[in-house]
Amino acid sequence: MYVHLNALGCRLNEAELEAWARGFQAQGHRIALRPEQADMIVINTCAVTREAVRKSRQLIRRAHRRNTRAKLVVSGCYSTLEPGLAGEIEGIDLIVPNHDKDRLVEITTRVFDHDTMPSRATAPGETVLFPRGRNRAFIKIQDGCRNRCSFCIITVARGRERSRPVKDIVSEINFYHARGINEAVLTGVHAGGYGSDIGSTLYALIRAILADSDIPRLRLASVEPWDLQDNFFDLFSNPRLMPHIHLPLQSGCDTVLRRMARRCMTSDFTRLVDHARACAPDFNITTDIIVGFPGESDREWECSLRFIEKTGFSHIHIFPYSARSGTRAAAMPDQVAPEVKRSRARALQALALRMKAAWHEKHLGRVFPVLWEGKTRRSGTRSVTYYGYTPNYIRARADVPRGLVLENAIRPARMISVSQDGGEVAAEPV
Repeated sequence: MYVHLNALGCRLNEAELEAWARGFQAQGHRIALRPEQADMIVINTCAVTREAVRKSRQLIRRAHRRNTRAKLVVSGCYSTLEPGLAGEIEGIDLIVPNHDKDRLVEITTRVFDHDTMPSRATAPGETVLFPRGRNRAFIKIQDGCRNRCSFCIITVARGRERSRPVKDIVSEINFYHARGINEAVLTGVHAGGYGSDIGSTLYALIRAILADSDIPRLRLASVEPWDLQDNFFDLFSNPRLMPHIHLPLQSGCDTVLRRMARRCMTSDFTRLVDHARACAPDFNITTDIIVGFPGESDREWECSLRFIEKTGFSHIHIFPYSARSGTRAAAMPDQVAPEVKRSRARALQALALRMKAAWHEKHLGRVFPVLWEGKTRRSGTRSVTYYGYTPNYIRARADVPRGLVLENAIRPARMISVSQDGGEVAAEPV
């Protein structure tokens, strides 16, 4: 059987997708890179915003149109929260809710009675990351969340916290490294809460990975700021742990943060950022900001904007507030008008672009090791353009002769100039 896998949303969804790929391969099936080739299509959906729900439904319908003969399996947060509406979409043969997604391969194989076909099986241990254009592996370390932020529906969709054993995580990282992957990214719904149910911590997990694996790069995805213990940033003295972390702030105004039921006020956040930058001067902090949370006044918005600018993020994920049924925020008074949210989002986007350009400019002239990933060929020239990332997550671009192969290699490069839109840096391999 040929299986096509697709995901929408967070890095955790991508990590689950790769786990399913390994599971299907272990049963003797093959991974199809295009839906038209598949006997079965599996889609991992998202529901973090109403827009994510719309895109999830669109992705399901498009997959069915492209291959009406394939069995269509849907999982993820949208299909878990709204199974009735999802089930009405034409073409879906099976919905696997989040609480069963770790058994998705087993369930689909049993339901559709697909025998393995060893003669067509993928080579043992093969990873589909490279064919899918991915040079880093997202590693799921836990699922679920015990926090109850007033805007978040994902805690409902994902359920209680469940941490994977340390040895399983280390084994998965070693599996990928043995097959050529040079960077692993730790991800989870509440990654900072790792180990709360098994007597461990994120700190202990990272120490174990660094001790028991040789992967050149280990990176963290999103971690809630209140989860990081005092000595956490000491870990970054190891050069294999990349000096970049995504700390969701959500608002730069304390009164809004209290309505959000966030456990970190702006003063706490500032201390954390200062500590990180003191441990590593090139430390990169990125964040999430919700614009137009219920009751957000003009004064609160200006306060938030000032704090964001003072903190100096290199990148911001901007989310105009989207009411989600089942959350406390959806029933709050003083919902902000859509045109106000749009105006504030535009203002924040302009600030975010200026901060990103300033962050990039301060690194010009310096040399960093870059993990070179994708490439594009420039028509009419004898050069190839490679893209990659520095340890602190600066996106670098280099134009090199076609004979120079950089893909999936970690090579030093000097930062030369910032692109016109400020989003990346032209670099020169040295």
